[in-house]
Amino acid sequence: MEPEGQISFGREDATTLRVRFSGTWQLRRGLPTAALVERELKSTGHIRSIAFDADELASWDSSVLVFLVDVSQLCRDRGVTMDRASLPTGLRRLLDLAEAVPEKKGARQEAVQTAFLERIGNTAIGCGTSLGEMLAFLGDMTITFVRLFRMKVRFRAVDLFLLIQQAGAQALPIVTLISFLVGVILAFVGAVQLKQFGAQIYVADLVGIAMIREMGAMMTGIIMAGRTGAAFAAQLGTMKVTQEIDAFTTMGFSPLEFLVLPRVIALVLMMPLLCLYSDFVGVLGGAAIGVGMLDLSWTTYFRQTANAISLPDVFGGVFKSSVYGVLIALAGCLRGIQCGNSSSAVGDAATSAVVTGIVAIVVACGLFAVLFYVLGI
Repeated sequence: MEPEGQISFGREDATTLRVRFSGTWQLRRGLPTAALVERELKSTGHIRSIAFDADELASWDSSVLVFLVDVSQLCRDRGVTMDRASLPTGLRRLLDLAEAVPEKKGARQEAVQTAFLERIGNTAIGCGTSLGEMLAFLGDMTITFVRLFRMKVRFRAVDLFLLIQQAGAQALPIVTLISFLVGVILAFVGAVQLKQFGAQIYVADLVGIAMIREMGAMMTGIIMAGRTGAAFAAQLGTMKVTQEIDAFTTMGFSPLEFLVLPRVIALVLMMPLLCLYSDFVGVLGGAAIGVGMLDLSWTTYFRQTANAISLPDVFGGVFKSSVYGVLIALAGCLRGIQCGNSSSAVGDAATSAVVTGIVAIVVACGLFAVLFYVLGI
């Protein structure tokens, strides 16, 4: 293993200080600084020039360049001549390049320690600003929906049909997989417990009620938040970065009408259908466990499921899914429009859209549970 980078000093004559490099100079190692050269200059005040000896210098990286730049600045401050002839050719070129454009004053941002209370205040201000932007967006969307009912909005029908296909038919595979597995899990957990009391038949009730009242709509909403909500945020965020949204405004088109409204409509139209499909697939997953593990017949299982659920349960789940669709679409579009002007901001917007959509779904689900209990549904 090569030794770490070191420097040593020698004298050619009474006015020349020779700095010798040795070892391996790499940033990940502890290396000498220009302060050592400054200390040597102070110890003997009659030094007029500095020379270098790099014969023992092994491998090196930009750490040597940083050291030489600091030494060069030190020489200029003290009026000392710096002889670079003995340095490697590549190092001399890099040093000339580094000094060709001097560093601007204040270009380096120094780390500032922020007080704890100040951080809390900045966070509170940021939350307030975000809340204000969210309310302004909701207000603008309310006006846009009013214009929609008055048939005064402008967007392309082909875009709406494409979004319906993306949010509907193309989402069926993942909805099928997740809903079937959720139904299987619910049935298996219920079967393990109910089998102890000889009440295996009520697994159909458990899966049917859970899927149709809550899990169908919620799981579909979470899937669409991670799939379609993130896609909306990424699409609008990319358009924000490439200034396409500004171009819409410049040409007299409302971005909310032309870009946001079709996405909201598409998701609101598809969510109830996806919810019903998820309910059916979830019940089918529960039936697979009931028939394969509990020795129930398909006819018995589906008859028990039909007796356990009612139309208010079905309509309640479909209504929830519609509301979840609105929340997911608005969250995705809001985060996309709020996206910054860098490529990394697009990923941050997609992540924020997923988190916002899922949180909104869970909060809405809790509110619906309380509301339906009060209404006796």
